Amino acid sequence: MTIYKEKTRTVKDNPGTGKIINDHIVDEKLIGKAVSMFGRITLHPGCGVPFHKHEGNNETYYIVKGEGMYQDGDKKAKVRAGYVTFCADGGSHGLMNTGMEDLVFIALIANTIK
Repeated sequence: MTIYKEKTRTVKDNPGTGKIINDHIVDEKLIGKAVSMFGRITLHPGCGVPFHKHEGNNETYYIVKGEGMYQDGDKKAKVRAGYVTFCADGGSHGLMNTGMEDLVFIALIANTIK
């Protein structure tokens, strides 16, 4: 059995969208080739994950706290705590924190290429 208390934190600075704070839930090297990223992401108000395309993987977000605007292709939808989003392999998506508090979500990138 393996139990983790300490988490590795990475901070990515995206000009125009602010900082993306990723508290890695499990070191991806331990998971193997099936998962590229498994983390708890925090976006401060006004910050976001820029619109981007997935190739060779898919991505799921589980919103834990806050609210935001999710973009899936050319469609946009408001999301808040309890919502789940999914971007399939070949799809494009992004997420902006449109609320007054931090937007926190769990992100999982699963690889689809064998």
